[in-house]
Amino acid sequence: MATASAEGPVKRHPLAVTAVLSVVGYVLVLGSFAGIVDIFPPIGEETVLLFSDAIAVINSLALTALLVGYVLIRRGDVWRHRAAMLTAFTLILGFLVLYLWKIGGGFEKSIVIREGQFLGAYAGIIEPIYLLMLAIHILLSAVAVPVVIYPVVLGLTHTPAELTETAHARIGRIAVASWSLSLFLGVVTYFLLNHVYSWVPR
Repeated sequence: MATASAEGPVKRHPLAVTAVLSVVGYVLVLGSFAGIVDIFPPIGEETVLLFSDAIAVINSLALTALLVGYVLIRRGDVWRHRAAMLTAFTLILGFLVLYLWKIGGGFEKSIVIREGQFLGAYAGIIEPIYLLMLAIHILLSAVAVPVVIYPVVLGLTHTPAELTETAHARIGRIAVASWSLSLFLGVVTYFLLNHVYSWVPR
């Protein structure tokens, strides 16, 4: 996943770079939730809904690119693998901007399951399943940050030959598994919240 072979600080210290970028990401997300990072203009309900739809599309495209990238590297197609993984990573950066803006300038939504809706009579079962999927999605999203950034940093700073001497492939497999499940659950919970059941702002 790489082209660079010249030594530089990023190449020499990929773990440190990963740690710094991960901390920046965590600060932005947690700061937006806490209202401390107040850099996003306020948005109305229509824009929040638009952002929710756009985020679902971005996550679906990122999941597709991620799985394509995995298949490509299994076939030994390093350069197309690199393109697919960088596409997935770029899409996730786009997701992060929209998600933080939705949280920082708008609001989050809570699911409401009513009688008459799909399996509404089983709300006592459906809602905990939804919340469990959401919790797994959020946990994997948080854990995946450094696990995703590290192989990307390695891939951008090492040649394919050099990558064989690093943890790129091993950590990359973990990243693909955790990131794919997180993205999949994110799309499923979006669909349930926005197109199957109802929601209220929180």
